[in-house]
Amino acid sequence: MPSRQKKPNGPEKAATSLPDTAVREAAASLAAVDAELARRYPGDPGTRQPVHTVYVPGEDFAADTIRSWGDQALAALDEHAPDAGTFAAVLGLPDHLAEPVHTRVRAKLEREPVDDIRVDFEDGYGGRTDADEDAHAARAARLIAQAYADGTAAPYSGIRMKCLEASVRDRGIRTLDIFLTGLMRHGSLPDGLMLTLPKVTYAEQVAAFARLLEAFERAHGLRTGLIGFEIQIETSQAVLAADGTATVARMIDAAGGRATGLHYGTFDYSASLGVSAAHQAGDHPAADHAKAVMQVAAAGTGVRVCDGSSHVLPIGPTPQVHHAWRLHYGLVRRALARAYYQGWDMHPGQLPTRYAAVFAFHREALEPAAARLAAYTRRMGGDVLDEPATVKALSGGLLRGIDCGALDAAEVTAVTGLDRAALADLAAPRRGNLTNLTAPAG
Repeated sequence: MPSRQKKPNGPEKAATSLPDTAVREAAASLAAVDAELARRYPGDPGTRQPVHTVYVPGEDFAADTIRSWGDQALAALDEHAPDAGTFAAVLGLPDHLAEPVHTRVRAKLEREPVDDIRVDFEDGYGGRTDADEDAHAARAARLIAQAYADGTAAPYSGIRMKCLEASVRDRGIRTLDIFLTGLMRHGSLPDGLMLTLPKVTYAEQVAAFARLLEAFERAHGLRTGLIGFEIQIETSQAVLAADGTATVARMIDAAGGRATGLHYGTFDYSASLGVSAAHQAGDHPAADHAKAVMQVAAAGTGVRVCDGSSHVLPIGPTPQVHHAWRLHYGLVRRALARAYYQGWDMHPGQLPTRYAAVFAFHREALEPAAARLAAYTRRMGGDVLDEPATVKALSGGLLRGIDCGALDAAEVTAVTGLDRAALADLAAPRRGNLTNLTAPAG
């Protein structure tokens, strides 16, 4: 009879063959790569991302601009969709979302109508004298500083200056200087400060802008690297360089850690490719390609991607407003599905559909995400086997929903068993914490 091997008692013994010197040599050879990965790909900062950026011409910006936008948006709802059922019918919302979405949209417009505002000194500004622009830039600084002081500011605020092309370079830099200096004169730079550099074509322009900000920081004794900025992608050269490489990736590197976002410019970019005016939109194939390149270049860097805008404004008679609302809602939902969580809004009438799309998107995801997270953290079975990377996306999506007002923290905890701290751990995992995580008691 064949002999039977005796089963060992206790755990299986593990044996290794590699000498310690080989392991140390591998680590030493990869030390530079480790440092480069940590520098270039720190991951998402985990802070709140605004769902939109509102652009207001520099000459029009006033102390009541944000409240005025909210009031105009509420008036549009009252006139063109006075109840939850009408609003849901216009947008095609399912019955179970009609009331919660409508209620949250109105509450958002009453409480905090604008997430992020950019006082525009570029395309939306028009032809003004240097004296006018000086005065408008100084006024913008005073009003934004005052709004942060009295609690009426948007969570994020700033300016879009002119670009660094030779013809407008000096004017753009002067406006930037006046604005930042004005903020310092009125107190300090606000935590929600945002600066947008438009029409960038070469990484060298980004590097030059970063040096200007560093010089400003030195002049005021500020921490180096304090001031970040967004890069607006509006030219074909910003996506694809003459040598066939992705310029936008080099731009992120050239910013030296100051880049916070990549903003897609729908109409300038489309025009640069020869797309006719009738077809310049966020869902054009040319737009999809540009944003996909931006998204891949930004992935893991902590730089966020922002979609563009719709030029079809919800004004005029009700059928015309409803048409514009449906178009805007559809474009925002399409962008959200493609992980573009921010876009531009150009008119107060677009706020209801911006928030409706964002809130519906996150509320639809709540129950499925909660079930998958619960199964993962409690090691339960299910019809979907999720990996840590997917769990990171699920928890990050819930946090995004809480931050934008689509979800309440308490309701997320009730259905997931996870508080915000636990969700944050899953969304930005430290080494080992996904495999060892358990749901909090209760």
